[in-house]
Amino acid sequence: MRDPQNIREIGNLAPDYMGFVFYPPSPRYAGELDLGALRDLPDTIQKVGVFVDADYDEMRESIERYRLTAVQLHGHETPELCERIRPYGQVIKAFGVAEKSDLKQVVHYEKSCDLFLFDTRTVAYGGSGRRFDWRVLEEYHGQLPFLISGGIGPEDVERVRDMKHPKCVGVDLNSRFEITPGYKNMELIDKFIKSIR
Repeated sequence: MRDPQNIREIGNLAPDYMGFVFYPPSPRYAGELDLGALRDLPDTIQKVGVFVDADYDEMRESIERYRLTAVQLHGHETPELCERIRPYGQVIKAFGVAEKSDLKQVVHYEKSCDLFLFDTRTVAYGGSGRRFDWRVLEEYHGQLPFLISGGIGPEDVERVRDMKHPKCVGVDLNSRFEITPGYKNMELIDKFIKSIR
């Protein structure tokens, strides 16, 4: 999210999380966010800074400036960095998944994160619009809850409803709910949220 009016519109739909990308190469890069639009969001919405291999000081500065309440880490961040940034809010560590062996690495992050996000494994970082086979997640036996990302679209209501893993607590709606990168289609998101709640 980055457009002030779009932030307010989606905020009115009361999602649990709203993400702001602080990774300059991304087509969804937030740049300078409107502080007023962020202040207008209900306190029930976690404001998530999305970072890729950012250093601690860079993340802390963004967290403090925009009063973020969570970070989502999509790079090669170490468990030690996750632990260090954790006092500032929830830490969501993203992992690219294509096969069950991709889940082995998560065990190293169990004690330093609050949530995992399982996304489609690609050479880029997020927003690919591509799916992965959720059956792979049957091999996840960790203790932390997780979110699912990767190519979820408006037509996936039943697919989401059928996801019965006990640690799955939500889905990440991104590129397939956009009008342009970073600008969400409010009607599609509203309909999807109402269909799965």
